[in-house]
Amino acid sequence: MFDTDKWNEILEALSANTFRTVLTAFGVFWGIFILVVLLAAGRGLENGVKQGFSGIATNTMFMWTQPTSKAYKGLNQGRQFNYKNADVQALKENFPDLRFVSPRNQLGGYRGANNVTHGTKTGAYTIYGDYPELIQQESMDIIHGRFVNQGDIDQKRKVAVIGQGVITELYTPGEEVLGSYVSVNGVNFLIVGVYKKKGNNNNGNAEEAQKSIFIPFTTFQQAFNFGDTVGWMALTARDGASITELKKGIIEFMKARHDIAPDDERAIGHFDLYEEFSKVNGLFAILKFIAYFVGTLVLLSGVIGISNIMLIVVKERTKEIGIRRALGATPGAIRSQILTESIFLTIIAGMAGIAVAT
Repeated sequence: MFDTDKWNEILEALSANTFRTVLTAFGVFWGIFILVVLLAAGRGLENGVKQGFSGIATNTMFMWTQPTSKAYKGLNQGRQFNYKNADVQALKENFPDLRFVSPRNQLGGYRGANNVTHGTKTGAYTIYGDYPELIQQESMDIIHGRFVNQGDIDQKRKVAVIGQGVITELYTPGEEVLGSYVSVNGVNFLIVGVYKKKGNNNNGNAEEAQKSIFIPFTTFQQAFNFGDTVGWMALTARDGASITELKKGIIEFMKARHDIAPDDERAIGHFDLYEEFSKVNGLFAILKFIAYFVGTLVLLSGVIGISNIMLIVVKERTKEIGIRRALGATPGAIRSQILTESIFLTIIAGMAGIAVAT
């Protein structure tokens, strides 16, 4: 049952020394406020950074070739070499924990050449030769049509998937894109899909992220005379396996296939996305710990402040407590009265801290 007299007494006791009550409440308010703001700021920063990984298979590494740094088996230092189609199949057979082994080739765009034309318009774009599984490794959505499929790979179809940036520069407003053609270095490709990149790619430049063209890998090799050359690969490990743990074995395997010295650290270039993602996760785990630690200390200072005020209040009300005891009040009732005052003040201050921090 709600005891009106008891709560009137509590409010009267708290208002008897308003300045002290406000300072006590502020200690709790500030502790809760700092704790919530620190946690929220840390989570906001984490969400912003991880948005850049949105849609990307983070358990992935990229691998390419570089000039050798050491002579080996009669082969000179500085030798250039390339991956081949057979390397892709060999990786799939020897590393069952790899979910995707995606060979890739690339040309144009970054070299500044006007390599793509549509009608009377020309543009410089990056052209990628890819397999269908790339869409499960990169951060993109197909907003019209489709992506490259296995039929395109098997039949070496001259089809392409383009981004909105390409459409903006090569097409007139309202012009139908699907079913049209673009010419890449003199080879015509039928547009079968339009993609949109997700996340904060290309340093947050959303427009540049849409200025690539994807065609079937086999078509790329044939149309642009790449033979069976593979420019680079995207390797994604299966769930439960770590590409970082597989990386060493993969690199040693490729060195052996291409007669590279085992201690040559330069010949196989690689970027471990999972390792970088793990570093980001570790960083935010530390930030979260710091936020909890600092916030808890600030909150603890508020608790200590309330405890000290309780001691002062009890000392000031010694005569009142003595009179209440003489009138028959039990020790439990007196303790309850003092604790209720403190708990009430703490709850009000804490709720205010949460509200303002939110």
